[in-house]
Amino acid sequence: MYDIVFISYQEPNADENYGKLKERFPLAKRLHGVKGIHQAHIAAAKKCFTKMFWIVDGDAIIENNFNFDHEVPWHQLDHVHVWRAKNSVNGLIYGYGGVKLFPRQMTIDMDLSKPDMTTSISGKFKAIQEIANTTVFNTDPFNTWKSAFRECCKLSSKVIDKQKDIETDKRLHTWCTRGKTKPFGEYAIQGALAGKAYGEENRTMPENLRKINDFDWLLEKFNGNT
Repeated sequence: MYDIVFISYQEPNADENYGKLKERFPLAKRLHGVKGIHQAHIAAAKKCFTKMFWIVDGDAIIENNFNFDHEVPWHQLDHVHVWRAKNSVNGLIYGYGGVKLFPRQMTIDMDLSKPDMTTSISGKFKAIQEIANTTVFNTDPFNTWKSAFRECCKLSSKVIDKQKDIETDKRLHTWCTRGKTKPFGEYAIQGALAGKAYGEENRTMPENLRKINDFDWLLEKFNGNT
């Protein structure tokens, strides 16, 4: 019913993941190599022709029973919909890395000043409890560290609208303590701890928080922290 766009940048497993997606959903489109999280999603929206469109991240492996068949009622066409995802390192299951369903025009017109892209689109958010995918971000040292750093910075700085502090603190603790024995798990924990500290230090400085969407800056932080 809605267009599907697979967004990839530098994920080592992106080609394989896109191939699996295309096998089941041949009309899925791909956007590759657009610099900037917000800019990539705007470009993805412009490739679509439906009022709502699906986003699949480059490190996502879709569940076999997930079918992209959700139909949005008319009164929720201005909502951001986020499905749950399994975390390949620490086992958390929540919206991090999950499949998303966005309103097309609102995505094109999104607020570029917010560090968290999902909440830049609409103030109306709907969490879907179904698990859509596994987020396999632990593919090499940098991508693992970067993913953990970005997420834990957002969690600790409280920039995600309407987040619940108790739930957020539990997730932060899990990111910072679990998964060491998984592939590149030590880099996930290092990135989580560094991101948590950066988010706490820069909670009132949005210009610094926006840097987490600059992958060149993240690579410099990675090289200085590992």
